[in-house]
Amino acid sequence: MFKRPAEVGAVSSDSTSIGLHENIAGSLAYLLGFFTGFVLLLIERENRFVRFHAIQSIYLSIAFLTVFTVMGMLPVVGWLSGVILSPIGLVLWIILMLNAYNGKYSKIAYIGEIAEKQAH
Repeated sequence: MFKRPAEVGAVSSDSTSIGLHENIAGSLAYLLGFFTGFVLLLIERENRFVRFHAIQSIYLSIAFLTVFTVMGMLPVVGWLSGVILSPIGLVLWIILMLNAYNGKYSKIAYIGEIAEKQAH
């Protein structure tokens, strides 16, 4: 976790261009995976916090989709891994939403680094 840098020239660090507080918009980025991530990324051009969470949500959704697709092709192992990975993914998603709501940057390994670079 790291502290959010001060945004120079911003009217309010809590505001977004769509009128939501940034913590609410950041947590909404995870609500429907890459769909809400794309919507918020297209709408929100200025707020780095919201953009970070939107980008991370998109990449994490793609990673989950890829893993579940590949694992689904394997007969027994794929089904068992889905049973194990689905609850883990759900818990991770909830933690990310709560951390965004609490104003924290929660960087997922590799994905978070990419999201951080692209959000700026």
